[in-house]
Amino acid sequence: MSPVLAGALQLLALIVALGLSYRPLGDHMAKVYSSERHLRPEKWIYRAIGANPNVEMRWPAYLRGVLAFSAVSVLFLYLLQRVQGSLPGSLGFVSIDPDQAFNTAASFVANTNWQSYYGEQAMGHVVQTGGLAVQNFVSAAVGIAVAVALVRGFARSRTGELGNFWADLVRGVVRILLPISVIGALVLVACGAIQNFAGIHEVGQFTGGTQQWNGGAVASQEVIKELGTNGGGYFNANSAHPFENPNGLSNLFEIYLILVIPFALTRTFGRMVGSLKQGYAILGTMAAIWLGFTALMMGTEFAHHGPAFDIAAGAMEGKETRFGIAGSSIFAVATTLTSTGAVNSFHSSYTGFGGGITMLGMQLGEIAPGGVGSGLYGMLIMAIIAVFVAGLMVGRTPEYLGKKIGTRQITYAACYILVTPALVLGFTAVAMALDTPSQSMTNSGAHGFSEILYAYTSGANNNGSAFAGLNADTQWFNSTIGIAMLLGRFLPMVFVLALAGSLAEQTPVPETAGTLRTEKPLFTGLLVGTILIITGLTYFPALALGPLAEGLAA
Repeated sequence: MSPVLAGALQLLALIVALGLSYRPLGDHMAKVYSSERHLRPEKWIYRAIGANPNVEMRWPAYLRGVLAFSAVSVLFLYLLQRVQGSLPGSLGFVSIDPDQAFNTAASFVANTNWQSYYGEQAMGHVVQTGGLAVQNFVSAAVGIAVAVALVRGFARSRTGELGNFWADLVRGVVRILLPISVIGALVLVACGAIQNFAGIHEVGQFTGGTQQWNGGAVASQEVIKELGTNGGGYFNANSAHPFENPNGLSNLFEIYLILVIPFALTRTFGRMVGSLKQGYAILGTMAAIWLGFTALMMGTEFAHHGPAFDIAAGAMEGKETRFGIAGSSIFAVATTLTSTGAVNSFHSSYTGFGGGITMLGMQLGEIAPGGVGSGLYGMLIMAIIAVFVAGLMVGRTPEYLGKKIGTRQITYAACYILVTPALVLGFTAVAMALDTPSQSMTNSGAHGFSEILYAYTSGANNNGSAFAGLNADTQWFNSTIGIAMLLGRFLPMVFVLALAGSLAEQTPVPETAGTLRTEKPLFTGLLVGTILIITGLTYFPALALGPLAEGLAA
């Protein structure tokens, strides 16, 4: 069987698995966030944190809950790392330095999971399981909660109430993420991923010495790493490590975990706003971009350019032979079009155009299908922009789902789409202008520029993957990428929740003959075009200096 055909069959199997999960999972999540019933374990949690889950919140109160919970999480995770050397189960590792502890705390709370350290050489069992793994669950639940709040803004009228943040947070963990993670961890263990609390031990015989590995609760952390679109690996090699991702079957299962909730949330959206067709339109937009990027990546990496490429049947540099070009390409697109950031190959070793595709996927805003929650609310923001553009073309006040898109709403949407590019391009420009940051580049020229552009693109978009080749474990990068991650996560949420509140206060307007039919394929095409044009106008100059220049010079 040819590698191209094998890749096509992998992609087909993935599409079938996602299709089978779409309806039951989407409907289940809609019921979770619409239910008035509280499970007994949830009541215990509410009592422990002193929250009343029955109190409806307006958007400022909902936002305060998001920010307060996240601030406490950053502080807790920072302190846990700083005292690691005194904790049991630390495997003899010392406490983490202040700048790296801040970067890691910001990273995992912001659902980014950028890692400027070697996981197996820095973090003990307590920090891994009691700190990082916990944040994998709750940071993902925060993203879903904010998306659900925006959906309620469309679904409700004549009220500013968006639900209860604490109830949404707890339900997301208890009823969605935990059950799937338990089953997923068993699947990964069956595939060969490890799950233990073993210490450091020596294995194998290598050139007169032995190699040291430490065990860990890898399978359980791996599953929520992918399911919650987090991305932080137990080991430095991330999902290229055989303890995390043993074989082709586990690789396909991990890609499935990355995509299943973001895609299924479109049905949750359709169910909650009372129109499944609206959900299908958003799903169609996400699927079109995802399939297009996957085809481009596989075509780029399978293209032959000289004897070495011919012998390897494509660009195999930086890729695991267990997964090949197809498994690596599908994984790379899935992880950069979502906010996952996990890697089973090293994006710096991709062809110039291949590396550019991974960067562009993040620069779209990671909305196809995007991170858990963040992908849906990012796509809905883009839908509002597309409706506004269509309204300008026909001279009509734009509407979306029966809500007027006026000055206030479009201002919130515009602020949302401007935050991340400002962080990415601003920090990249400063880093390139200064001497110290640029000294961390392994490569010069276009590829070296791509290393820094990728780092800030990944951080500000809450992706977390690295281009490799850049020494990011410096005070400059730990601090600035940490700031970019926090601002890139929580500033957009401010505008999303403010938009949700303004929509919930409106009285629905009746549909007329002039209303844009946003459930039709025409709108899906308009939305895809709007996304590509906005991203192209914003990032094309930077991409032209990096991956495009490198690809054209090859």
